Amino acid sequence: MKDIFDDSMGIAESILVTLFEMGRLLPLPLEAPNEWVRRQRRLSQRQYSNSFQNLKRRGMIKVVQKNNRKFIEVTSEGQLEVLLLKTALEKPKKWDNKWRLFMFDIPEDSKEKRFQLRGLLKKNNFVLLQGSVYVSPYPLNREGIEYLKRSGLDRYIKIAKVEEFDDDTEIKKKFGLS
Repeated sequence: MKDIFDDSMGIAESILVTLFEMGRLLPLPLEAPNEWVRRQRRLSQRQYSNSFQNLKRRGMIKVVQKNNRKFIEVTSEGQLEVLLLKTALEKPKKWDNKWRLFMFDIPEDSKEKRFQLRGLLKKNNFVLLQGSVYVSPYPLNREGIEYLKRSGLDRYIKIAKVEEFDDDTEIKKKFGLS
């Protein structure tokens, strides 16, 4: 497991990803907060507690009781958030000379889903080609595809792999491929 303090994520997000990677149902307390803080040497107990409470308030985790013991559970919303956090695409060393077109048509009454989808695409360096069509020289990673399925966004989208455009000079410049 990678370091809990990924510079691209906030404290709460790092804790959420770590909890998710450790398993879905974890005993509470994981360890005494002072021991955890001392071991990490990067957070005050207050920062840790505030971040933990923030995750609970946002519905990302919940505390459940089973057999007179308390456990931390990453909720389905928390699992979706982890997938979204892990969608950041690592750029391949070599381009396969194919474009990925991402087209979507999300109904007006689902503006939140449209916002989520645009966020995912921008996070993965897709650029707006026109209207609801985005393009990238690189595919979404496995977590990105899983996020689309689990969030229900997959029913609004079509993804195509295209070998050529009539003129892709400007698009190539945007991705530093020319």
